Amino acid sequence: MPSFLNPQFLVETLGLIGVYGIVFAESGLFFGFFLPGDSLLFTAGLFASQGYIDIFLLLIGTTLCAIAGDSVGYAFGKRVGPALFSREDSFFFKKKHVESARVFYEKYGVKTIVFARFVPIVRTFAPIVAGVANMNYRTFLFYNIIGGFSWVWSMTLAGFFLGTLVPNIEKYLHYIIFGIIVLSFVPVVIEVIKARSHRE
Repeated sequence: MPSFLNPQFLVETLGLIGVYGIVFAESGLFFGFFLPGDSLLFTAGLFASQGYIDIFLLLIGTTLCAIAGDSVGYAFGKRVGPALFSREDSFFFKKKHVESARVFYEKYGVKTIVFARFVPIVRTFAPIVAGVANMNYRTFLFYNIIGGFSWVWSMTLAGFFLGTLVPNIEKYLHYIIFGIIVLSFVPVVIEVIKARSHRE
């Protein structure tokens, strides 16, 4: 993993404000899909357990940023609309990611806004697809708040409590981050396998 995407490096270098910005970008800006959301929150929670970050400010700030990021993604999708699906691929944009989010949305409906929070890449594009699909904003916001709260608090507190309970856990942080990344992509792999089986 490049150092600039390493959650430990990001937390140590950018601090609390940096964590806020990354969570916001990964939650709804289409170019933020490559940012480390799950592992970053876990790592930030672990740092909070060691006293480097205030856990209250971390939880409240990242929750608000996650919700705000999704809302921006929704507004972008609603404004751009179907043109997004005909957009050419670039370094920051991959059409296949939007398509994955669309399939996810068709399968789970409005609940996608909650479920997608726990699926890398899909969580970035799900609010955009919701905007494209013209989901009622009040409905979107309701699920957005639930999803943002559930994702941020579960990931952050997992790191916080594990850091509190396990002595010198920072020695194993790289292994833990790797495990989180692998586990977070399991739903994506399952959906891809199901999609291929369905086509066949």
